This record gives sequence, structure tokens and C-alpha cells, in this order.
Amino acid sequence: MKKKFLAAAAALSVTGLALAGCSGGGDGGDSAGTINYWLWDANQLPAYQQCADDFHAANPDLTVKITQLGWDDYWSKLTNSMAAGNAPDVFTDHLAKYPDFLKTKQLVALDDVKMGDYADGLADLWVGQDGTRYGVPKDWDTIALFYNKAMLADAGLTDADMADLTWNPEDGGTYEKVIAHLTVDENGKRGDEAGFDKNKVAVYGLGLANSGGGNGQAEWSYLTGTTGWTHTDKNPWGTHYNYDDERFQDAIAWWAGLIEKGYMPKLETTVGANMADTFGAGKSAINAHGSWMIGQYTGYEGIEVGIAPTPVGPSGTNASMFNGLADSIWAGTKNKDAAISWVEYLGSSACQDVVGEHAVVFPAISSAAEKAKEAFAAKGVDIEPFLQHVTDGTTFLFPITDNAAKIDGIMKPAMDAVLSGQAPASSLTAANDQVNALFE
Repeated sequence: MKKKFLAAAAALSVTGLALAGCSGGGDGGDSAGTINYWLWDANQLPAYQQCADDFHAANPDLTVKITQLGWDDYWSKLTNSMAAGNAPDVFTDHLAKYPDFLKTKQLVALDDVKMGDYADGLADLWVGQDGTRYGVPKDWDTIALFYNKAMLADAGLTDADMADLTWNPEDGGTYEKVIAHLTVDENGKRGDEAGFDKNKVAVYGLGLANSGGGNGQAEWSYLTGTTGWTHTDKNPWGTHYNYDDERFQDAIAWWAGLIEKGYMPKLETTVGANMADTFGAGKSAINAHGSWMIGQYTGYEGIEVGIAPTPVGPSGTNASMFNGLADSIWAGTKNKDAAISWVEYLGSSACQDVVGEHAVVFPAISSAAEKAKEAFAAKGVDIEPFLQHVTDGTTFLFPITDNAAKIDGIMKPAMDAVLSGQAPASSLTAANDQVNALFE
């Protein structure tokens, strides 16, 4: 599956708010001609509102009402709405979440839904262990490094330095050297200079969003992915996690050590903060983040942003988690036929071309993703570092397993403890035992 996807993606690289739009689910009280649709990414609202408007124009008896919520609120409200019987008809789904929805029988089977010409492998991600499809692909993403070009130049570093970073868990390689040099305290001392005050840092070399929990998609997986370590025994549908592996724990120990050295913000300072906005405020020089954030990072006024590949690690290559989102239909919808029509439209080139032209994410349909590449280029944004992973075959799949919510309940506090200095990385072995007990 991965090789098929990589071939298609390689070809590509070469070449809440409530908005009017229809559903019988969601907040209740809507007419039979209304489809309630939920998503969490505010950056994608304009594109999907246009899709909703176009869909309504072609289907005057159907209206799509879009609700956007922040990531945490989105999942808690969605889960509660399902339990209460008033969830949205259609919602943006995530690989980490849909196995739990399958277990509680919350999703409509979509084997008969018309599918677009997606990059090979994307549709397969949404096939459950029963062989049934439960999501229609909408986009895909990888990880790269956003950096502040002015800060880089002031430090005497070049774009070429960023494009050729190396990393290892022993001394951090050139990646740690660059991070240290880009860190500046309130007195103007850099992290690699004598007299640097790690307790009074003005600019951190590397930004921090959170501890990454058990997935670490944009936080640490691009590091652990270069060590030969994998989250699970197989993917998808693994039944054994590997957080007790020395390679994983050594990588996390190095990463957490950046906080102790003063090169990365303390975990407690990230609560309620937005890592991208912190970058936009000039408080961090490098942020590892996903391709879905390109528009936000390149939209900060007065900041020239560069994008670099993730660092090459012990494996001799760099790495990125690969993730793909899809649209799913809630099993309790009272507007199933209308919901299917909307999901088919979301997965069609008519909508995905619109999404691509808005230059926010890489749509699942290859031709639409090409439009995204062209739209980014028109804005002067070189997205090649994100595409390089699929061109070179250095992606690995987001872990798809049962018990995702319970695993997060175990791993988030365990990772928080390590990042906050309350526990060593070796403590993750005990957390791993708890996780694997869920599969017994």
C-alpha cells in the first residue's frame, strides 16, 4: 500500500463557526434538507464553504451547514454528540480516531460511495478490519521544518545549512548545533556561547507545541522514524506497541533534553499557547510542523519563512509520518442519502480542485494536489520539502490501531512527565506495559 502511494505522490512532486451550507444530525432541529458537516481546521473553512455553496447550487434542495471547532473541542463534542444521538451527519475523520468509532458502531459503511481518482493507497487507509470502507479521502500530509530566514541570516547560517541537517540521539548532530546557535537569551547570548542564560531565553531555537502523546506526529516522530523504531508491531491494525524500545526512549530523552538546555520552551509554557503564533511573534526560530500549516506559517506579516526537510538520522535518511484525512458519515444520521451525496461531492475533483486552489492542504486526488502545488508556487512558497518525503520513500504510516483514546489517556501524561522533567524516558516502559495490556 505504501509503495503504491509513494509512486503516485512522486509523480505529483515532479509535475465553532457555523456557516450556511445541510443535516438532520448535529444540534438538532434542522430540516431534512440540511446536512450538518463538522471540521476542525479553520484554515480550510473558506475552501469548504465554497464547496458547500457549489454543492447547494447543483442541489437546491440541499444545504450544508458547516461547524468548525478547535481540535480538542472537536473530538470531545463529537464523541458526546454521538452518545447523545445528535452528532453531525458528516464529519472530518482522523486515522487515530476512526477505529474507536468502528468499535462503537458509529460509522456508515461507504463501499458503495463513488470514489475519486485518489493517489494509490489513500483509500485503503479507511478500510476496517472487516474489509469495509468507512471514509472517503480528502487530503494527505507530511512533516517539515519551518524556519525564520532573518534569524537564520543573523546567526550566520544559510538555507543550505537547513537543507542538509543531520541528527542522532547521542549529540544531536548538526540539528542540535543549529538549534543551539539560533537560541538567544535576553542579553543577546546564543545557546552555544559562554554566558548563555537558559532561564532567560528570548528566542528558542526550536518551538514546542506539546509532548506529542503517543503518536508525536509533528513533535517527535520525524526523529524516532529515522532510528528503525516503529510505533507498533505492524501497521495498520497492530496489537503491540514499542514504547519500551531503547531507540525510542533515547530519541525522546534527547528531545526532552533540549528543554533542560534552554533550547526549547518548557512544557508548562505551551499550555493555552499556539506554537505557530509563537513563531509568528518571533519567539522561536524553527518549528517542526505539518503541511496543513503552510498557509498559516507563510501568512505572518513581516516574517520571511523558509521550509526545510527534516534532518537525516541514524538510518541514513530523513523521515516523516504520513497521514491522510477522510470524511465519514455518522451511523445515526437521519439524512443518509443526502449525506452520501455530500460525501461523494467532497471526494470529487469538483470540490478537491477548489481545496487545492486555496493552497491550504494537499488534496487526495492527484490532479487536485497538483493544483495545490501550483497555487503555493504562485504565492512564492516552495513546498518541495514536504513532497520530498514521498518522492524519496521516507514516509511511515500514522499508527492505526484499536484503543486509540485509551492509549492517549496513558501516553499523554507519561510523555508530559518526561517533557516536564518529572520522569526519565525509561519511565515510558511502564506506560508501554499499560498500553499493551489493552490488547490482551
